[in-house]
Order: sequence, then C-alpha cells, then structure tokens
Amino acid sequence: MALFDPKAKNIANYQKSIDEKKVSISRYYDEIGRYYYNQYKDLNVDNTKDINTRCEAITRLTKEIEDLNVKILYEKGLKLCPNCRTENNLEYTFCFKCGSRFDEKAATPDAEVAAEAPTETATETESSETASEEKSETAEEA
Repeated sequence: MALFDPKAKNIANYQKSIDEKKVSISRYYDEIGRYYYNQYKDLNVDNTKDINTRCEAITRLTKEIEDLNVKILYEKGLKLCPNCRTENNLEYTFCFKCGSRFDEKAATPDAEVAAEAPTETATETESSETASEEKSETAEEA
C-alpha cells in the first residue's frame, strides 16, 4: 500500500462525513425528545412541525450515510447485492451468495461522485437548520 493512497484518503473522508452525520442524528433525537416532552408538559404547545422537521432530517441523513457506505465499498472494490445485502467483488455479474444478477448501472456509484470527497459537512447543515429554527421560534414568540 502506498504511503498516500488516494483510495484510503477517500475512504477516510467518507468515514469522517458518516461520523459527523451520526452526531447530527443523535442531536436530532435529543431535540425530538425535548420537543415531545415539552408538548407532554403543556398540552397547549404544538411542536409537531418541529418534530417532523427533525424526523425528516434524520431520514435524509440516514440515506446519505447509506450512500456513503456504498461509496466506501466501491473504493474497496466491492458492491452490495440488492437482494441479500452481501458484499461482492465489483467484477462479479451475479451475487455469490444468492445468485441475483447485478444491474451494472445501479451497482456502481457515478464515477464523478465516487471520485470526489464529500463536500457538505454536518456542521454546515446544522448551522443552516439552526438558523431556520431560530427564525421559526422568533416568529412563534411574536
């Protein structure tokens, strides 16, 4: 393995992005719990919109994590079987475990997307969502 392996660098960048997204998901779970508890304490408070916004963010981040995991596998020369979720070599046409045929277009991430490091970090996403939350809270207070 070369000292500066570009694939290892890409994998490390993808993993860092996954870790940041997991931290964001954990924070959203905490916020949902607080909103839900505040709604429980005071039945006149309706935090449904805030709860739904965070649930949608969790769903989006979870999908992004799944996509990054596929990119990591691709960098390692592997792909997932869509049927049984078993890791297979990129060269395989059929899954070695269940025998499902791979759709070559769906099995490999776009070359352009796989080659670039993740650009948006969870911190950037959090700051933009926090700004929109502050605007909505200010509007609710008025």
